[in-house]
Amino acid sequence: MSITTKTGDDGTTALFGNKRLSKSHPQIEAYGMVDEATSFIGLVFEHVSKQDKVHLTTVQKTLYSIMAELSGANVDSSLIESATTVIEKEIASLEASLPKITRFILPQGSREAAHIHIARSVTRTAERAIVRFTEMNATKDNTQKSIVIYINRLSDYLFLLARKYSNEEVST
Repeated sequence: MSITTKTGDDGTTALFGNKRLSKSHPQIEAYGMVDEATSFIGLVFEHVSKQDKVHLTTVQKTLYSIMAELSGANVDSSLIESATTVIEKEIASLEASLPKITRFILPQGSREAAHIHIARSVTRTAERAIVRFTEMNATKDNTQKSIVIYINRLSDYLFLLARKYSNEEVST
C-alpha cells in the first residue's frame, strides 16, 4: 500500500470515521501541532540520558493518544489523566533537584537545552491550537479537558528538563 493516496490533493484530510475536513481546519491544526511537538521531542530524545529517554518515549505515546482523540477517535480520559499524574511526579522530582528560579531564564545554555526549549515552545503552540479547537465545541468533554491539562504540564516538564541540561542559566 502506497503512502500516496492523492485524496488530500484537494486540500482536505480524513479523520476517524472517514470524515474529511479542510487541512486548515482548527481540528487539523490542533493534532498537527501535537504531531510537530512529538517530532521535536524525538529530536530531544537523541540528546538526553537513558532515563529521560524512557520518560520521553512515554510522552510521545501519550501524544499519539492525544492526536487520535483530536482526530476523532474516542480515547479514555483516564489514560490522559494517568499520564498527567506521571508527568507531575517528574516535574516534582526535577523541581526538587534544581535551584529556585528568581528571574526569567533565556532558552540557551547547551545544545540539549536549546533543543528542549524548542520542543517546549512548540508544545505551547500546540496547546493554543488545542484550546482554539476545544473552544469551538459546544460541549467540552473530560477527555478534551484532560488533554489541555496534560499539554500544559508537558510544557512545564520540558522547561524543567531544559534547565537540567543547561550548562549555564542566563536570566534576564
